[in-house]
Amino acid sequence: MSLVRAATGRDAGRIVYVHVESWRTTYAGIVPKAYLASLNVAERESQWREWLTLDVDVFVAEVDGDVVGFIGGGAIREPVEGFDAELFAIYLLRDAQRRGLGMALLKRLAGSLKERGFGGMLAWVLEDNSSGGFYSRSGGVRVASKEMEVGGVMLPVVAYGWSDLGMIAVVGSGSI
Repeated sequence: MSLVRAATGRDAGRIVYVHVESWRTTYAGIVPKAYLASLNVAERESQWREWLTLDVDVFVAEVDGDVVGFIGGGAIREPVEGFDAELFAIYLLRDAQRRGLGMALLKRLAGSLKERGFGGMLAWVLEDNSSGGFYSRSGGVRVASKEMEVGGVMLPVVAYGWSDLGMIAVVGSGSI
């Protein structure tokens, strides 16, 4: 059984594991190998415990009681005209991908942000990341681009935006 629910402090360890493993599989060949190898679950867990106490919406996807993915978002960090919210991160373990969990997480975040009064959301994505199709299929369109430093290297990133969260917002019971 699959479930999407609000994250709690108890989820920090599993979120970090998903985060690190997803970076290693998703960004291999894009982000420097040394940077990916340096990612450390133990070092990042305290950061995630703190992040879960901030004014950020974080949801996890569970399969048979095990957290296999997460999404986080909130107020936009860098202004882009027409958008007031930002999807900060969405990651799923490779085995949990292509099962509808990413879309369920996105819909849950969009619904939560809409309930909080946000109107439009964007997500910054490494341009060479193969997930661009996910954002397009969910109604996101490319609205901006820039470069971002990762592991000492400048990489191109693009912003996918949804001008109306209602386009993707469906808040339900959380069951998939």
